[in-house]
Amino acid sequence: MTDRKRVIVAMSGGVDSSVAAALLVEQGYEVAGLMLRLWAEPGGAANRCCTPDAVVDARRVADALDIPFYVRDYKKVFKETVVNAFIDGYAQGVTPNPCIICNRDIRFNRLLKEALSLGGDYLATGHYARITPEADGRYSLRKGLDPAKDQSYVLYTMTQQRLAHILLPVGHYTKQNIRQIAADKNLPVFNRPDSQDLCFLGDGDYRQFLARHAPRTVRPGPILNKAGEQLGRHKGLAFYTIGQRKGLGISAPEPMYVLRLDTATNSLIVGPAAELGHRELTAGQINYLDGEAPPANSRVTAKIRYKAREVPAILTTTDNQAHLIFNEPVRDITPGQSVVFYEGDRMLGGGIIQKTEQPA
Repeated sequence: MTDRKRVIVAMSGGVDSSVAAALLVEQGYEVAGLMLRLWAEPGGAANRCCTPDAVVDARRVADALDIPFYVRDYKKVFKETVVNAFIDGYAQGVTPNPCIICNRDIRFNRLLKEALSLGGDYLATGHYARITPEADGRYSLRKGLDPAKDQSYVLYTMTQQRLAHILLPVGHYTKQNIRQIAADKNLPVFNRPDSQDLCFLGDGDYRQFLARHAPRTVRPGPILNKAGEQLGRHKGLAFYTIGQRKGLGISAPEPMYVLRLDTATNSLIVGPAAELGHRELTAGQINYLDGEAPPANSRVTAKIRYKAREVPAILTTTDNQAHLIFNEPVRDITPGQSVVFYEGDRMLGGGIIQKTEQPA
């Protein structure tokens, strides 16, 4: 590469970001690693994205690749931006997705700006997704090659301006390929376990975390059916999510599922499986990766959670809202989570689920 481009790689000490750095070195880029120190509860375990061991592993990989390695303290902004939004979401009776907020506001906003300020032409991460240039000069975000690891769902808040400065090297490989590349290159993290969601929960128990930071979310209250009849008592709305069946502690002629969390009355609304699915939803805070909405009544496929299957739907838009009508009832649609829409393997955009409804 005659005109070497400089790439700052967001490193976590994991195998994906480590191989991303190794692939970019191999491709001739000038590479540097950058790791963030993120907030964790004082007195508790370290944030799982940046434990002391993870920092050591990332530095070892950087040394093995002979690239510079930087560490930056993002604890305060992570707490204010990601953690507080997580707490506030549960307080409002919705189920937020911190990874979406982190990617939108931390990784591909503040960190991207820092990478560019360090002289980088690009920021690279270990996400399993692909960015492709199009004939009209725009960029498309596409699913990762490995369907079991595709992470395009958590990247729907990207913009054209950001896509122009992002590289996703591992999205063109399967996870098995990536681990093999790490082993072949003698990277010390080739067999490190995958990271988990909710990195700031040292013990992994979000309910106890909310009990400490938002006690109003764990106040006991009534369990009601849609007719308003009380069937039991719940432990606190934060302990439940839409579609949940286990742990309700109630007796009924047929299995009951969580239908809705009513924060106004601190009530948990439950019902049989037949009342769980919905054919329509409305989402807000919409982002379209092309910068403009698709035509009205576009046929798309949509996912309502990261691990949910894609379902065909018709998409219409108004202002900063999107309305989806699914081909079939979809269970477990949860306000606060994100819905994303695709055209084939190309991400069109997504938004935050606001409400569900049945067709008239």
